[in-house]
Amino acid sequence: MKASIRQIMSSVFKVEETEIDDKSSPETIGNWDSLRHMNLIAALEERYGIEFNEDDIPEMLNIQKIVLITEERIKEKARKKDISGDRVIQ
Repeated sequence: MKASIRQIMSSVFKVEETEIDDKSSPETIGNWDSLRHMNLIAALEERYGIEFNEDDIPEMLNIQKIVLITEERIKEKARKKDISGDRVIQ
């Protein structure tokens, strides 16, 4: 998952994947502004078929947090799907 998120970040922030590491943040990636942050959120939601809640978004400021929160939302989606059978509860 971390590799695919790194690819998404690279595309959104217009930097090489090799420039994205565990210390990457808005302070270390010049193109990481508020608009591109929201583009990142939208790209992750589309890629993984999830929705982040409003508390998640300001916390997602480094790759570790992005991976952690994305994994949590994927698990949450799977739990909702399990509870409802084949339908996903939104």
